[in-house]
Order: sequence, then C-alpha cells, then structure tokens
Amino acid sequence: MSSDPNLSKFATGSHDLPVTDALAAFMATQWAPSPLPDLAPTPVSAWTGHRRAAVSARFPGERLIVPAGVEKLRSNDTYWHYRPHSAFAHLTGGQLLEAVLVFEPNGTGHDAILFAHDRSSRDNGEAFRDRRLGEMWEGRRPSLSESSELYAIATENLNRLADKLSGAAVPTRVLRGSDPRVDSLVTARPEADAEFTAFLSELRLVKDAWEVEQLQAAVDATTLGFQDVARILPTVIGKPRGERWVEGAFNTRARIEGNDVGYNTIVGGGAHACVLHWTANNGTLNPGELLLLDAGVEVDSLYTADITRTLPISGTFTPLQRDLYNLVLSAQNAGIATLHAGANFRDFHWAAMRTIATGLIDMGILKVSLQEAMDPNVGLYRRYTLCGSGHMLGIDVHDCAKARAEEYVDGTLTAGNVLTVEPGLYLQPDDLTLPQELRGIGIRIEDDLLITDEGAILMSAALPREADEIEAWMAHQAA
Repeated sequence: MSSDPNLSKFATGSHDLPVTDALAAFMATQWAPSPLPDLAPTPVSAWTGHRRAAVSARFPGERLIVPAGVEKLRSNDTYWHYRPHSAFAHLTGGQLLEAVLVFEPNGTGHDAILFAHDRSSRDNGEAFRDRRLGEMWEGRRPSLSESSELYAIATENLNRLADKLSGAAVPTRVLRGSDPRVDSLVTARPEADAEFTAFLSELRLVKDAWEVEQLQAAVDATTLGFQDVARILPTVIGKPRGERWVEGAFNTRARIEGNDVGYNTIVGGGAHACVLHWTANNGTLNPGELLLLDAGVEVDSLYTADITRTLPISGTFTPLQRDLYNLVLSAQNAGIATLHAGANFRDFHWAAMRTIATGLIDMGILKVSLQEAMDPNVGLYRRYTLCGSGHMLGIDVHDCAKARAEEYVDGTLTAGNVLTVEPGLYLQPDDLTLPQELRGIGIRIEDDLLITDEGAILMSAALPREADEIEAWMAHQAA
C-alpha cells in the first residue's frame, strides 16, 4: 500500500472488524481436543527415502534445497488451488504449503529435514486471525510431529529456515522459481542450480513400482470419465456450449472419485479439434462431426493420466472420417511397435510421422516424395501434424521437462519409463492446400504406455481404439 496520505483514503484494506482483547481472550479458551489424524506413514514414504538417497549420492557435501512452493494468485485476493512443486512431492510425498526440504551435509551423506508450518491450534491466535494459514480459515494442517510421522522424515519449524541457511557457509544448490522467499535467502549459482534442477527432473524418468501403480489408478479413473462422456454425448448434441457439458461430465467424474484433473480438459468439436490446446470448450457439438477429447484424471498422489480419443458425435464415422481416423490409428500403431528398452526416444515419433506422410502423399495432399517429406530440413508434412507424437508422463502431465536432452528426447528408452504416444492429424478449416471436404477435421489418438525390456504395456487398453470398437463402445455406453 502506498504511504502517500493523499492516496491512503482510497485503500479499503481488510473488511474485517478489529479483534478486541476480550474476543482474543475468549477465542483462546474452551476448545475440545482436536482429533488426531491417522499417523500411519503414508504409503509413498516407503519409496521417498530411496529417492532422497539418490539425490544425496549425486551431490555429496553440498546443501540442497527443494521448496514446495507458494500459492499462485488468481485474481485480487483469491488463489488457485494449491499444488506443490513436483520435485518436492516426489521426494517427500507431502503437499504442505510453503514447506521446504533441505538436504544438510553431515560428512557421510545428508540429513533430510522438512521445514514446515506448525499447526495453528485453537489456542493460537493464528487459528482465527490469519486468513491464509489459520485453521479456521483453511482447515487443520498437521503439526510438525505429525508431519514427521506421516512422511517418515525429520521436521523443523519453517520460521527457523532463514537462520539455518544463514549459518556456516556451505556450497548450496536451490530448486529455484517456486518460492521467491527461499530464492532470496541463497545466492544464486546459475549453473549449479540448473544442474540440480535437471537432475531432479531426470530422477523421475524411470518410475518405481509405486509410481506405476498410481499412474494405472489415474488411467483407470480416466477411463470412467470417458465412459461418462460417451453416456451423455447423445443428449448434448446441438446444445449451446455442448463442449462444456462434456468437460463437466469428465471433470465431475474426477471429483466424484475424490481426484482432480491433471490439466485443463480439451474438448474440441468439429474444427475446434484442429486447435491442439483448445480449452475454451464453448462450442456446439454438431451431428456428423467429430469430437476430440483430451483429458486425464490426477489422483491424490498427483500422478496423472493423459488420454485422447476422437469420437463420432453421432455415434458412427462417415466413410471419409473413418479413412482419416484409420490413418492416424495406423500411425499410432507404428509408433507403439517401436517401443522397448534401448530404443531411441524419438523412434516412435518418426515411425508415426512416416505413416502419416505416406498417407498424405497417397491422398495427393503432399506433393513430394516420402524421402523429401521426412527430411528434417524440409518437413512439409508438419503443416498437418504440427507437434511431436508423445512425451514422458508421471507426476506432471509433461513429466521430466527439465531433464537434459541427452537423457530424454535425444536419449534411449529404459524399462520403467511411462510415456504417451499421440500422433495427430489437424486439417485446418482455412487451409487452401486441402479440398473442401477435408477442411476442419482434427484427429488425435493418445494412449499411456509403460516401457519394458520386451516392448510396452498399454496402460489405457480399457478404452477402445479401433473405429468399429469405438462405435460399439459408444452405443453400449449410451444404451
């Protein structure tokens, strides 16, 4: 707020009445004991110690700092639903606001310490005074001892962090960008901090058994959401903002199951399917057109699915739609066929794009040879495909995004990788290289796969991919 007295009269400030001494005294008394939460260690705590050990071994003798992050302002004084930084959640299993994980070197490794807010109990004025952290405003959070039990890690009060970091000079690396207050406490070492950030991302490239279990749960929940969409689809054809009905049906299933969505649900009817990240979802679903639904449930552990299906709004594909759909399906099958430990990461993309380019040439749309079309210095087919054909999946929908290229997109696949294969064909409504009947059609087919030594497991196999199977599945859901 400005200190200019001529401006202060325009500032409303808090609209709460001041707290009187009598009220403060009254609020501090006569509260029943708060029920203790279940203090059994969280299931993920059996795995987080191994993950932290890998971090400790990689950076011996250095202090390492991983903040959970702060709330993100949405508008004025309202905030987006809090979600911790993925690296923090991966290493602790916790989702504690503003908490900070510190690896303190001890001569033989590191002591891992979780700095967190203590509980604002009823006898603490914070409980009713503090709109941001108070228990009566935001609900009960665990005490420090409870957090230690839940996450199987030593805890200290967050208000001691600054003193801890201002002590003896120790080489320090910080995961920057999620908590400005933590960033300000430690002098930046840009190269060292970037290396630390990359390693934390690369640590998630190979999923452990618990992570695979969480991802399968997310995929299974997403399957239920797609079923709900197919069930209500016939009832929303032609309704204004029918896309939003579809979004609501999927997102409702996520919430009913006690979960959330891992990203903004994409519902593209007709030509909107040609916009890869269409999330306005305000269009009408017209009979005879296609619906592209790209959606994923995020389970409580923050692991998310990422699945796309392209559905005929009226329940059956037209002959032209079926031909185009089968081209994309063939591309996806070609990509999936390349997947196994030791394969180059980009192999599935090139296999899928070679299939689509061949189809576009056969249709007379691409007027070059396949060799020229696939030449990375030419790449004319990309006018109709636009983007890559998949990505790593996990606690982020685009997981491990800070990993070094040589460990990810320019690297090789390893058993335990989980990724999407999602080729698409986007024939823009205003593209004059296309005959009129092809314009405004967008098709993407996306599935989630676990890499093994022998190949890949299709985690999303419960949702049909073949055109005939999709039509039969839609009819069954709507019956």
